[in-house]
Amino acid sequence: MTHSLRVSDITKDYGGHDVLTGISLTINAGETVAIMGPSGSGKSTLLHCMSGVLTPTHGHVYFGDTRLSALPDHQRSRLRLKHFGFVFQDGQLLPELSNLENIALPALLTGLSRKAARQRAQHLLDQLGLGDIAERRPAEISGGQAQRVAIARALAPEPAIVFADEPTGALDQGTGHEVMQLLTALVQRSGTSLIMVTHDVQVAQWLERRVEIRDGIIHDDRLLRGAR
Repeated sequence: MTHSLRVSDITKDYGGHDVLTGISLTINAGETVAIMGPSGSGKSTLLHCMSGVLTPTHGHVYFGDTRLSALPDHQRSRLRLKHFGFVFQDGQLLPELSNLENIALPALLTGLSRKAARQRAQHLLDQLGLGDIAERRPAEISGGQAQRVAIARALAPEPAIVFADEPTGALDQGTGHEVMQLLTALVQRSGTSLIMVTHDVQVAQWLERRVEIRDGIIHDDRLLRGAR
């Protein structure tokens, strides 16, 4: 499923403090976007509202024609499972599962058969150059390898959008470069949108568009050099 994501005049406050103030933007299907801004600017809160993890205090987020806040919790969770993938700074892999099982799990939860989910997981590992670590556990591989496994897990359900929150933040520069190269290549090959929070200008350069947040509002929104 390929849908745009539209944010319509959203605000988000915590205890009377406005973290987001009237943000509107549209992410087109297949677009790759960096959300940037200083610490405390609201960029992670925006990402969580866009993905349906948080509900805006005011305003709405639409995935295609579906208004996320209009869905009951179980339907919103189901939508995230089927159509959204997530990559976090620390990977958040399940330590008791093998790398292959970690990747296959989201696809299994969407209803794919165990055989098909494992085949898809192995294919993704092979694409990432990690075919030989399928049966190892996350504790037995490097941080860079673990983050590539997390990318494969996010892509396993074949989502419309991948949300990434500082996915290279815990990696050294060289490993971060490799991870971004692989991530952007995979999402572009599949037509998946990528929305990434990052504070790193060099990481943002891998994406097509940069949206800068300051004090809960959009300060700048521009296409980057080399955009499709």
